[in-house]
Amino acid sequence: MKIGSYSLANKAMLAPMAGITDQPFRELCCRLGAGLAVSEMVLANPKVWNTDKSLHRTRHSELAGIRSVQIAGSDPQELAFAAKVNVNDGAQIIDINMGCPAKKVNKKLAGSALLKEPLLVEQIVKSVVDAVSVPVTLKIRTGWCENTRNGIEIAKIAEHNGIQSLVVHGRTRNDFYKGDAEYDTIKAIKQAISIPVVANGDITSPEKAQHVLEYTGADAFMIGRGAQGQPWIFREINHFLETGQHLSPPSLEEKRSIIIEHVKELHNFYGDFMGLRFARKHVSWYMQLLEPDKKFRSIFNALESTEDQLVALTRYFDNLT
Repeated sequence: MKIGSYSLANKAMLAPMAGITDQPFRELCCRLGAGLAVSEMVLANPKVWNTDKSLHRTRHSELAGIRSVQIAGSDPQELAFAAKVNVNDGAQIIDINMGCPAKKVNKKLAGSALLKEPLLVEQIVKSVVDAVSVPVTLKIRTGWCENTRNGIEIAKIAEHNGIQSLVVHGRTRNDFYKGDAEYDTIKAIKQAISIPVVANGDITSPEKAQHVLEYTGADAFMIGRGAQGQPWIFREINHFLETGQHLSPPSLEEKRSIIIEHVKELHNFYGDFMGLRFARKHVSWYMQLLEPDKKFRSIFNALESTEDQLVALTRYFDNLT
């Protein structure tokens, strides 16, 4: 899998997710097998760039692999300027968001709302591609709704205007995250264009990844919610695709090490106040898959210091061994 001049180590990608794919989580997923980890969505509006949220989202490290920064907006020139600024700050790939279904994004004609405006899509893509020398990629859904599923049209616009790789989530905007992702549209898009196509949506196991790749003919796959609470899913899928065999799941001791280290990194990255709040979210996902202990999650979520969180996790794992 190549994006412009960049060769990915494998076919596995971490999807950009606001409030989730921060630097600590991207580093962790890359260490555990993701070939590319795309940053959280950054708004193209310069007025919000100096907020704590935006400043955290634009932080990157070499441990998070190739720096792919996702930008969102609806104004072609504003998006072009945002792309330039991020490239100057070290972005190696610019990804344009046309897949976010959130109402607060769509009401500004950004995210998946752009799928209703093919002419504006073309203007945006041209503007961003012309503005930077690095590869530009695009993330879309299959359309706005079932009756206006125009993923093929958007894909052709993307290819004709210099997009280097296209990620397709197998739902329309109106589907949000309900029901099952469909892969027929992704398959049709792959057959209609020659640039790399990445399949996204409901990939939560090695078998599902293999099925989606084989069915759609996609060049790679992207995992979002499926990585929450199990960042090791990337290496498990990679191993299965390479060997046809299941990799042994991480031991309890390895999970302990991964989770506690992840929480420490969140504390360091965000500071005490926000760090413990982000830790609550990730620990809840870990616990849902590790041990459905709602009592522990309630206790953990009530803790008000980073030190108490680390002590609680240590005791939790001590009691499991």
